[in-house]
Amino acid sequence: MSEAKSGEAGARSPEVTHLSWGRLEVEGRDEPYKDAKLWPGGSRAWDWGETGTEHTPGVQPEDVEELVRHGAVRVILSRGMMRRLRVQDRTLAWLEERGVEAEVLPTEDAVERYNALAGEEPVGALIHSTC
Repeated sequence: MSEAKSGEAGARSPEVTHLSWGRLEVEGRDEPYKDAKLWPGGSRAWDWGETGTEHTPGVQPEDVEELVRHGAVRVILSRGMMRRLRVQDRTLAWLEERGVEAEVLPTEDAVERYNALAGEEPVGALIHSTC
């Protein structure tokens, strides 16, 4: 299976089937992720190096843009297992300007919330599986 799977109109967001420290298993994917981007119809590894993301100052608009582009109308942002990952205010403002609801939660809660919404609405998520 390819690294990235494209979103499709009306596609359901893939569920997270397992979460443990440093390991995230996602429906429709054979290999686990450490960190992942999830959206309606697909997922891929979340490589912080692509945008220069660091725990502080945290998640940037560039990190969530792909989720919105794939049709997410709500985005779940995980803060890590120990809540060390921050989310920049400008990221939340960027989402709000586009009419996308955002929820910021510790990783375990984020996965639970994301899975609850995955079959209900076009939801996306950034999941950080460590600190």
